[in-house]
Amino acid sequence: MTAGRVGTVGPDLARRATADPLFRLVAYALEAAHGRAPAAVWSAPYAFHLGRGAWPAGCAGGPHPGPGSVAGAGWPVAAAAAPRDDGLVRLSSLGHPADGCDLPLTLSGPAPAAPAWAVRPYAVLRALARAGYGRGGSDLHVQGSLTAASGLDTSEPADCAVALAVADVHTPRDVDPDRVELAALLARALPDGDPDLRRAALFTRPGHALLPGGAGAPRYAAFDPAASGARLVLLVVRGDPARWATESARAVDRAREAGALWAWPPGRVPGRSVLMLLPEERNAAVRAAVAREFRDRGRPAPRFLNIAVAGAARREE
Repeated sequence: MTAGRVGTVGPDLARRATADPLFRLVAYALEAAHGRAPAAVWSAPYAFHLGRGAWPAGCAGGPHPGPGSVAGAGWPVAAAAAPRDDGLVRLSSLGHPADGCDLPLTLSGPAPAAPAWAVRPYAVLRALARAGYGRGGSDLHVQGSLTAASGLDTSEPADCAVALAVADVHTPRDVDPDRVELAALLARALPDGDPDLRRAALFTRPGHALLPGGAGAPRYAAFDPAASGARLVLLVVRGDPARWATESARAVDRAREAGALWAWPPGRVPGRSVLMLLPEERNAAVRAAVAREFRDRGRPAPRFLNIAVAGAARREE
């Protein structure tokens, strides 16, 4: 491999007051867990699918988002990485504080036993090592700004952040890791993943949706609810998982009665969360109406989370 970046992310990212808090957190957590400052820190956005009719025709010029389109959310997963030379992988996450682990980096054969959360990061590190990135091992810390309770896919942004951080350590300074290569690597290493959300994490743009099509240069369409006087909101139901589908449907019905424009699941199949486009002037009224309907039935009110349409994975300089 070509020589990569030397030293650490500087100056002193964990204590840089102007840095993004999530980047500072993962840099500090890597130091605390493994006694080393990171050589690279990357983040990748949570991403979501756009449902049929999720954006009204005529609101933006050019092609319109529709089925098969995806976009990035303004909530990221971050990964901090530092290279090793002893063939050891040390993994940690503040989301799993009791389940950090030290594992031998093997390129073939069965993977070593690992905590459930670390299985995918280890698979990514193994695939990267086979491609020549980090064969000596890595120290890695991963941290998301949301949990699985949000209903958004947590695995694809984490996979992308890990791949970019580790590849960056072994890529010439001031050169972005090859995202096309990494997307193909992740597809081979984790064939059960969602390739569309992976593409969004790697290639999406702020205020745009990424249109379908895996071949050739990415294609985009404007998708900026705020610019059109709307609010993009994630609604997450609570309680018994067996009732998520029913409760989500009731929430959507009430939201539409109160003025919501569109609603659709953020994943490939319905789950506990729904994305909604709300007119700005009806934002508070829709939330209040949905919460009231649930409380009147003695059910916990859904949680609401504002979603900005964000750009792709990025490096903290």
